[in-house]
Amino acid sequence: MKLLRLKKAKQISAVLQKGKRLHSATLTLAYLPAKQAGFAVCVGKKYGKSVQRNRIKRLLREAYRIPAAELCSPLAVLLIPKPAEEYSYAAFARDIRKMLEREDLLQG
Repeated sequence: MKLLRLKKAKQISAVLQKGKRLHSATLTLAYLPAKQAGFAVCVGKKYGKSVQRNRIKRLLREAYRIPAAELCSPLAVLLIPKPAEEYSYAAFARDIRKMLEREDLLQG
């Protein structure tokens, strides 16, 4: 399943301004109910050079892919990592699942 991306600044700012935020040790997840599911990853220049930023984006996209298929309703989701020395897929996947379960956004 291909995940749709939020690409327009208007969509991303709407999620940031009107959406609800969830926090964990590794990232912040902002979400807003939407007509069509979509997500975006925000990784600024404070996270390192482009190679490091691109790796963080790849890890976050993959960590969100499986829980995204289990969402109860369509959501616009914004993933923002917290600055750290090391980033891992396992930590991102665990935290995303925990946050979505805590808010009862996953089926089952």
